Amino acid sequence: MLVDSHCHLDFPEFDGEHDEIIARAQAAGVTRMVTICTKLAALPKVEAIAEAHSGVFFAAGIHPMSAATHAPVSVEDLLTIAKHPKMVGIGETGLDYHYTADSAAQQKINLGIHIEAARQSSLPLIIHARAADEDMADILTAEHANGAFSCVMHCFSSGPELAHAALDLGFYLSMSGIVTFNKSQDLRDIFAAAPLNRILVETDAPYLAPMPHRGKRNEPAYTAHTAAKGAEVFGLSLEEFAAATSANFDRLFAKAQL
Repeated sequence: MLVDSHCHLDFPEFDGEHDEIIARAQAAGVTRMVTICTKLAALPKVEAIAEAHSGVFFAAGIHPMSAATHAPVSVEDLLTIAKHPKMVGIGETGLDYHYTADSAAQQKINLGIHIEAARQSSLPLIIHARAADEDMADILTAEHANGAFSCVMHCFSSGPELAHAALDLGFYLSMSGIVTFNKSQDLRDIFAAAPLNRILVETDAPYLAPMPHRGKRNEPAYTAHTAAKGAEVFGLSLEEFAAATSANFDRLFAKAQL
């Protein structure tokens, strides 16, 4: 059985189709999924989706691309949300210098708040990192030295240096549909060099559909395509890779139990 560790079921691309999308996921062997709330205004919708479907859990935070425009969130705000029985992670948070480099200072403040909430809640931090590898590695390393927390590098597509830094801290790397793309051999090599017990799989749906659906709307069922490529990367059967990554998910997202 597979887990989609990161998707966005509240996004408008899925409106009115949640039952069908989740049924297709289950038919593809994806029994659990974590839907990510990226703005607190969306929290009621995200909570309602999770509450309506036994296999759906959620995480909440302020996406780094919204750090400059979203009302400030506090550690206490995040800890209050974390009391919900289906809230299983903090984020996504992080640094995005590709689209929003001008708000780097606000992104770093936002990230620090989420890290402290992860420490205090004992829930895993969910990191978005794009074009910010050096700062991301430096901040995570320094913050971890100030007090441990668990973490996944969502949709990992950065360089080997950030991968090594994250793995050295005991963090996890999450594999998205990007690994199935023809030009992603360097990324596949990074995953192949990582310990199998630190790998998760995700869709980031509705974005980044894996082959053979590239360019179309992604959905949790397509986790199976990414997992098939992941199994190939690690020289395993799909069943072996699915079992390993699901065990990793259980270890990191211990609250997300059916």
